[in-house]
Amino acid sequence: MSTNEGADTVENELHILLTEEDAEAERVAELTGYLRQELLDLDVEDVTTLPGGEVPPGARAVDVTQIGALLVTLGSSATALSQVMNAIRSWRGRRHDTHPSLHLRMGDDVLEVSEATDDQVAAAFEIFTQRHSPAGAEP
Repeated sequence: MSTNEGADTVENELHILLTEEDAEAERVAELTGYLRQELLDLDVEDVTTLPGGEVPPGARAVDVTQIGALLVTLGSSATALSQVMNAIRSWRGRRHDTHPSLHLRMGDDVLEVSEATDDQVAAAFEIFTQRHSPAGAEP
């Protein structure tokens, strides 16, 4: 009998905020749409776009950061987060013309990636994934 059923719902959700310096709103929406489509192909429960929320400190009041928000509901698969992180890394790596900044949040844990090499991104994503993987789950 599991008594904490439902208690991990926050840990079961990954918030993604995608931004790109000096980008038009349409561009951020397009990038977010591409990423969402790739994530929907994975073993996740759902990937939804979020309405504009809080404007981050230092952002303009009408900022494109409100457009690039996704909520990934991971579901029950032990490898879902790892799959999602690999897909995000791969997606970001294919953006050779630009490197969108990413703000990832699970619960109170936040990972921000902007100016970083592919190796730095891989290392940061691996650490983030390990912190949120169930004990004994394959990374």
